[in-house]
This record gives sequence, C-alpha cells and structure tokens, in this order.
Amino acid sequence: MTSSERSFLFVPADRPERFLKALATGADRVVIDLEDAVQPDNKAGARAGLAQWLDGPEARPIMVRVNAADTPWHQDDLKALARKPKVTGLMLPKADTAEAIAGVRVHLPPERPLVALIETIRAYLDLRRLVFTPGLSRLAFGSVDFCAETGIGGLGSELDAIRTELVVVSRAAGLPPPVEGVTLAVQDQAALAADIAHARRFGFGAKLCIHPLQVAPVNAGFSPSDQEVDWAQRVVAAGSGAHGAVTVDGKLVDRPIIAQAAAILARRPAAGGMAAG
Repeated sequence: MTSSERSFLFVPADRPERFLKALATGADRVVIDLEDAVQPDNKAGARAGLAQWLDGPEARPIMVRVNAADTPWHQDDLKALARKPKVTGLMLPKADTAEAIAGVRVHLPPERPLVALIETIRAYLDLRRLVFTPGLSRLAFGSVDFCAETGIGGLGSELDAIRTELVVVSRAAGLPPPVEGVTLAVQDQAALAADIAHARRFGFGAKLCIHPLQVAPVNAGFSPSDQEVDWAQRVVAAGSGAHGAVTVDGKLVDRPIIAQAAAILARRPAAGGMAAG
C-alpha cells in the first residue's frame, strides 16, 4: 500500500447493484462494507452474496471491511473472503488490540494490505504499540465512532489532538500517512473541501468516502498540484548526488527539504486507476 492512494469509497455489501458503479467512480480503493452498512440479521446473506459476486464474471479488485474481531461474524468473514483473488486487502474496524490485527493478518496473503480503523478509546491509548504490529499497512481514523464513544461533540478541530497522534505514530512506524474519517454532509461540497484541506494540513494522505460524489474532490484534494510536482522534481534533481546544501529558486535546500520533495512525488496518483494491492 502506497501514499498515492487517496480515496476509500465504502459500498454496502448487501447492495451488489452498486458495486460496479462504485468501481467506475475513480476511487483508489472501493471498500465493500460488511460492518456498519449491513444490519445484523443480514450479515450472513451479505457475506454469501459478496463471495458469489467475487467468483462471478463481474468481479473486480476490491477491498473488504470485515466485522470487528469481537463480533460473531468476524471469523466467518475472514474464512469466506480473505483469500479470494479479487479481494486486494482488508479493513479491520475497532482495531484496538495487536492480537486482533495479527489475527486478521494470518488469514490475508502477505502482499495484500491491512488497514486498521482507529475508532475506540482503547485503540487510541495503545496506539504507539498497535502501529508496530507486523503486517499492518495503514491507519484510518474512524472519527464518527470515536466521537460516539468519547462524547466529543464534533468532527472538526475537536479531534485535532487525535489526528496529530495518528500522523506522528504512522510516520514513526514507516506507514503511509493515515486516512482521514468521513464527511457526513455528502451534498455539501464546501464542507468536504474544508475537511480535505484541514486533513492535509495535519499530514493525512487520504480520506474515507461514503458517497460517489466525494471521490473526485478527495482525489484532487490529496494529490499534489502541478506546481508542487514541478518544485519537487527540481529539488530532488538538485539534491541528487549533492554533498551538503544546494539552492533551488534562490532558497536553501538541505536533506529535510529533499525528503519533503520526495514525499510530494510519492503522493502522485498511480497510473491505471484503482490500486490492485
């Protein structure tokens, strides 16, 4: 999993008629959701339907959000779906123990990513240990559930301390920048743009989406501009093979600036659309 993946679009697992439509949005990852989007009495049916779709002629590469490790559906989700060829990764909700993360990892082929949703108090308090769990690929912020458990009354600046921690520990563990939580106002493009800008300032590299209309703005908002790419290419070129500091556009360029430029280039979207794994 790379930092060039910007958009993660959720689709309910019990709405197979939406799968191909979601895949046509340009989302970097389409996440078929067996957790929050599916009612308890429909979990088994949704899982079976998804498994059948994945074996059929319309199947395309997708990610799956399984049910949490402490639920009665979790193990059945893993057994039925983790090794399907078209399942290119899993997202684990309520990822609040290293054991839960490791338990998913053993079911998943090593080349396929595992994204941990941080959305509980327990996960936050143990974050500096969780992030070093072998086989973990990226963190995502389950901001709505986190607010529900903590009683925090907003998804904006009220959560900035949590955002900072997610970014810092991801960096410390060598993971890509974390994935920001959802914007609930799906028709409010101004609110979405503000949320994207806020997340980028805090060092996030992607965002969870709950509606196809959110995908294009998220992709654009988390992609470097042409001006940023041009500057970064010139900085990296100037720094290649240099000993000590050099100048670009009349400004000092040293190792931290070169690293910043390389990070910008790494955020460029991969050619060919949705990532495969």
